Amino acid sequence: MKVLHDFKLALITLLSLLIMACSSSVPTITPKQAAELLNNKQVVMIDVREQDERNEHRIQGTIFIPLGQLEDRMSELVQYKDSAIVMQCRSGRRSDVAAKTLIKAGFTNVVNLEGGILAWDEQGLATVKGP
Repeated sequence: MKVLHDFKLALITLLSLLIMACSSSVPTITPKQAAELLNNKQVVMIDVREQDERNEHRIQGTIFIPLGQLEDRMSELVQYKDSAIVMQCRSGRRSDVAAKTLIKAGFTNVVNLEGGILAWDEQGLATVKGP
């Protein structure tokens, strides 16, 4: 009976840790804050949308690495490991996943653009057409 109790306790602990790990939130930054930092070259911004989305419009000065390619192209980002990094997508969901990926890989200062490029557009911040 004690073995069963210990097993249940261990299972509950493991599930709790797993839930906390999956739901750990990435810090966010507002579009206006990100724009100011980007304009002053104080941050690296990474666009993790797909090519067709980027073709419509993009934030000038971003590095383009679609989320599906991020892990394979991590070597391109090593030089920014200790830099301030803003992850950006359409609405903030994919970039949240991307930010967690970078944090897991040891990047030390990663935030997610709150609301993605949709929020950026709503704030009337500049974008450019095309890739």
